[in-house]
Amino acid sequence: MEIPRGLKYSKEHEWVATEDKVATIGITDHAQDQLGEIVYIDLPAVGDKISKDDPFGVVESVKAVSDIYAPVSGTVIEVNEDLPESPEVVNEDPYGDGWLIKVEMNDASDLEDLMGNEEYEQMLAREKE
Repeated sequence: MEIPRGLKYSKEHEWVATEDKVATIGITDHAQDQLGEIVYIDLPAVGDKISKDDPFGVVESVKAVSDIYAPVSGTVIEVNEDLPESPEVVNEDPYGDGWLIKVEMNDASDLEDLMGNEEYEQMLAREKE
């Protein structure tokens, strides 16, 4: 299972990559693995506001329907347009082509509540116990 360095991770298994005030958000390799084959993704529209810790979308797999939670607050500035037609990309490349949305963050301090890759790895190990 892949847990790339340099990203931030939420307790709900979202990842965040940041560049200046823009956060790219996706679900982790662990999350897509737990969900199984993803068949549908519902994402917000460009211009929508999202709030930290609130659901902003839905991922539907052959096993379950799960909310996707916002790891930061801000305004959606880009949505991965390929996912409605090809949701399986999230399974194949969760940290690359399977990104979900890009958000202009209201407050970069939101990132302080997220985990680095080692903390996230430890959380996953605890969940398995």
